[in-house]
Amino acid sequence: MTLALQQAEQARLRGEVPVGAVLVLNGALVAAGYNQPIGLHDPSAHAEVVALRGAGQALQNYRLPGLEMFVTLEPCAMCAMAMMHARISRVVYAAADPKTGAAGSVLNLFGHSGLNHHTEVLGGVMAAESAALLQDFFRQRRQAQRPSGSHT
Repeated sequence: MTLALQQAEQARLRGEVPVGAVLVLNGALVAAGYNQPIGLHDPSAHAEVVALRGAGQALQNYRLPGLEMFVTLEPCAMCAMAMMHARISRVVYAAADPKTGAAGSVLNLFGHSGLNHHTEVLGGVMAAESAALLQDFFRQRRQAQRPSGSHT
């Protein structure tokens, strides 16, 4: 998760929401990604999707069985489905996302019995560090948007 947090920091430095993801196979790093929808003008360029694309290229396959995804924020529905289509074996996330989380916070796509692939999920790993990074990012963004002289 430490590597995923480093990726999240890369997103923050570029003005993107600080979410990072890494994919590992048997403990070895295969691919990494961070949020880039603004910079790439691509609504699908979430950290998880960027990492999945990198892993697909690295392994020359669109199926990624045996890989584990470590991500700093609970995946959204788009990312959860992309992971399941890729056949990721396990996703480990840090902070829960009470607005768009698809691993149990809002809905649980990973636990949906009607889907043909099931991915193991573990949440809350280094959640405080990830949540602090996100909270600081949005606090700074709100402060930057305040008009001059505003005291609220």
